[in-house]
Amino acid sequence: MNVLSLFDGMSCGQIALEKCGVKVDKYFASEIDKFAVQVAKKNYPNTVHLGDVRNVKGDDLPKIDLLMGGSPCQGFSFSGKQLNFDDERSKLFFKFVRILGETQPKYFLLENVRMKKEYQDIISAYLGVEPIMINSSLVSAQSRNRLYWTNIPNVKQPQERHIFLGDIVESPLHERPSVVSRCDLQTREKIFSHVQHLLGDSKYRDNFKWRWDGEGRILVTRPDGLKIQRVGRIAFADNKAEIVTALTQPTVAFRKVTPLECERLQTVPDNYTSGVSKSQRYKMLGNGWTVDVISHILSGIK
Repeated sequence: MNVLSLFDGMSCGQIALEKCGVKVDKYFASEIDKFAVQVAKKNYPNTVHLGDVRNVKGDDLPKIDLLMGGSPCQGFSFSGKQLNFDDERSKLFFKFVRILGETQPKYFLLENVRMKKEYQDIISAYLGVEPIMINSSLVSAQSRNRLYWTNIPNVKQPQERHIFLGDIVESPLHERPSVVSRCDLQTREKIFSHVQHLLGDSKYRDNFKWRWDGEGRILVTRPDGLKIQRVGRIAFADNKAEIVTALTQPTVAFRKVTPLECERLQTVPDNYTSGVSKSQRYKMLGNGWTVDVISHILSGIK
């Protein structure tokens, strides 16, 4: 099978194909981030890198069996400015459409964020299929709702694996804080209002579980005894990632999520992104796919 991956990033698609046992003869990748390309080359040295998607032409390639990609989402996201198709980054979606027409693959897969229904419908009209929404929480320790447009048959929701924060952290949340500071009563009340909101849903009562706060961050909560409540937040935006731990005492402790923990959140192999700076690792992991969701979808390829 020949595969063309647009907006390939650090090549999560190759990890997914390997996980679900799809044999790849040639893997062509279009990506312009030099650090993501560096990581992809380290892990998959046989990748054929094509550079900028705007220069990719179907006539220059052999027969493509699978076309996949996650076009930049900043113009579509509910947490962004919602410029949508007027955003230069979102216009890259039409490069996917062009190359889809030029290559005529047997299978295709496009991933993107949740967006207004009117824009979702435009994408569906161009691709000729309706998307399926899958939350990464079914296969990982984070909540990450994404839309997947594909003609791979019989794609359903993956079976929930019940993976929680405690399954992926390198050390307990209360260890290795990088900042410890006092907070006033008003700040503490704001923190616990988030706790109270999340604890209203019983599935968050007994286990750590990730949940988006609607602004590109993830909240996490679990009662831990009678006197301690912990709230976690991961923010991939602006290359930052941190867990916040709040105690009933007026103390807030911060520690960053490690790159290894971020890899586990995205079901990427441990240390897959090593070899570049931490900030670049956070960036590419935040932009990447939850690999086990993609593997679940691709497992339907015959």
